[in-house]
Amino acid sequence: MKEYKIKINGNEYTVEIEEVGGTITNVTAAPQPTAAPAAATTPKPSAPAASSSTGGAKVTSPLPGVILDVAVKEGDAVKKGDKVIVLEAMKMENVIEATADGVIKEIKVKKSDSVLEGDVLVVIG
Repeated sequence: MKEYKIKINGNEYTVEIEEVGGTITNVTAAPQPTAAPAAATTPKPSAPAASSSTGGAKVTSPLPGVILDVAVKEGDAVKKGDKVIVLEAMKMENVIEATADGVIKEIKVKKSDSVLEGDVLVVIG
């Protein structure tokens, strides 16, 4: 286990990283006793399915980032939870999943596109 001290937005944290066989398996962070407590944030899941003007469910970006991969093509059948997009945000890869069962009606992004939170990525019909 390795321990690091980092400072984020003026708050100091002690981060412990556990390695097993060269793979990071557990990361824990605790604020230093001298630092003011930081507000905890959790990543937002993909936005819920929303009805589009074309009658389908929209899959939207949960945060700003860059499209690394589009895992589906128009006409592909998907089930709720299937991987449709890989989005890089804050130097992390985020798998964006289908919000409903159906067929991909429209893909609104391509690899290397920059997107903002709430942008429509694909429409499922």
